[in-house]
Amino acid sequence: MRLQSRYVAPADHATTNAREDTLIGKRALYYGVREPEAPALGGRLPVAIAVPGGEKNALSTLGWQSVYRTLSEDPGLAVERVFPDKLGLTDGGDPKTRESNSPLSSFPVTAWSVTFEEDFLTLPRTLQAAGVPPLAAERSRLPLVILGGPIAFLNPAPIAPFVDIFWVGEAEGEFLAFHHKLKELIFDGQDRDTILEAVKDHPGVYIPGRSKTPVKRLVSGPMGTLNDPAFSCFISGHATFRDTLLLEVNRGCPYGCRFCAAGFIYRPPRHADIDELKRIVELTDPPKIGLVGTALTDWPELLPFIKWIHGQKKKFSLSSLRADGITEDLLVYLRERGIRTITLALEGASNRLRNMMAKKLDPQDFLNAVRLCARYGVNHLKVYLIVGWPDETEEDYEELRAFLEEVVRIRSEEPGGRKKQFMRITIGISSLVPKPFTPFQWAPMMSEEKLNARMKMLRQMVKPFKGVTLHHDNPFQARLQGLLARGGEELADFIMLAAEHGGWKKALKRWDGDPSQVLDRERGADEVFPWEVIDIGVRREHLYKEWQRAKEAKTSAGCSAKGCTQCAGCGMEEFL
Repeated sequence: MRLQSRYVAPADHATTNAREDTLIGKRALYYGVREPEAPALGGRLPVAIAVPGGEKNALSTLGWQSVYRTLSEDPGLAVERVFPDKLGLTDGGDPKTRESNSPLSSFPVTAWSVTFEEDFLTLPRTLQAAGVPPLAAERSRLPLVILGGPIAFLNPAPIAPFVDIFWVGEAEGEFLAFHHKLKELIFDGQDRDTILEAVKDHPGVYIPGRSKTPVKRLVSGPMGTLNDPAFSCFISGHATFRDTLLLEVNRGCPYGCRFCAAGFIYRPPRHADIDELKRIVELTDPPKIGLVGTALTDWPELLPFIKWIHGQKKKFSLSSLRADGITEDLLVYLRERGIRTITLALEGASNRLRNMMAKKLDPQDFLNAVRLCARYGVNHLKVYLIVGWPDETEEDYEELRAFLEEVVRIRSEEPGGRKKQFMRITIGISSLVPKPFTPFQWAPMMSEEKLNARMKMLRQMVKPFKGVTLHHDNPFQARLQGLLARGGEELADFIMLAAEHGGWKKALKRWDGDPSQVLDRERGADEVFPWEVIDIGVRREHLYKEWQRAKEAKTSAGCSAKGCTQCAGCGMEEFL
């Protein structure tokens, strides 16, 4: 039987007018008044977009929603959604789509959006629950398993045995053309092997064992400009960010912090156009807007834009801010608009550690930001800190103790130190997880025992400070993330064991691999990494030079304001 007869009803594009209307104009979708209707199959290729973690988390994730909008607006595709939970199930049963309640296995194409390493477990569990062999080598027919999101161009190796096709880079542009190619091949009745051979060299496609490597990451838009800022398709009271339109202000970051994968894999830094953002807000008409970006305060239009939002009688929220980007005018305006919580990233316990990570932050700028927060009635100040740096010392944390004393002293001198306007301070501690395509990809990770000891010491440190609380991550989970982040294809066995035997801890007891080889050693200068099947555009030589400077606690300049062509630093000028 030709696949065309299974998937295609007689084509009648006259019935697709509603689908051809852009979703941006369908306000009912945005307010969650109704679910999108199940698309008719007439002449269309069925595609299931799968997002791990359940609906609540999926509705608060931006990347897949841009993909959904792009694909579902196309009259040649019939796109539905599935939100498997950690067990690979939907609503406690076999994975089915939201729109038509169809089994996942009935779709010829399943497109996965994966953001976090911990979600690796959901992929084989969902495939098993759907009756699809989890290992690509054991699949002789459709569906095709496509995987995109940051994991696809950070390190695809650990889940490569489960995936047919990785989409490497940004989805704007080529992703739709790629699905048109798949539709042509599938409707022509081609078998799975023929399809994979036909698309193995398509731009942005990495097929393990077939594609010529390294596969170049796709970047959309010219340098400096974010042409297609991402924004939510669905506004829901069930989302983590309730009733909020998430709106991308910028992509990439110019600072080059050595631990931050986003600062490298999303280069070059780009800002959205304020007029385009206004157009999106006007057409979607949401009650609240959440501004998303890696460097919000670097966007020169930030204050004018939030003033415009207020003029539209809408609420807004911001992600974390750089302390040196907080001005008195900005903070006063935020407080006047009801913003009560400000989040600042300190990152390193000492100036030496901040130099190691190339966190270009003057401590005085941070203290000035604290003073402004305490002066103008911020109720809750959140501070982020990362621990577990190579060669960190007790002296680094003694410097932190003195710094926190100064923070508390400054608060006491301002209205934020008084009972009626008291400013709570929460310190959030994360363990350093060295990531691919950063200078710290060569670094060892601190042991679980030492990380636990560090957390205990910090809990004791903040006890004397009134109104200062501390929360930290789970060092076991951090080490697990580190294992999955920098491992190779040998980790697929570990992931399968976790899927079949009740989770990660049980799998570690059964797995015959050695986590210490991934986690505990400094990598050699010439060691070939499993993720180097991908070319993100930043030269390996640049990353290694930055690793050497990190070990000497020397900082480096960030991206040039003049753009990549005027920089010739990391290699992006040749890549783009």
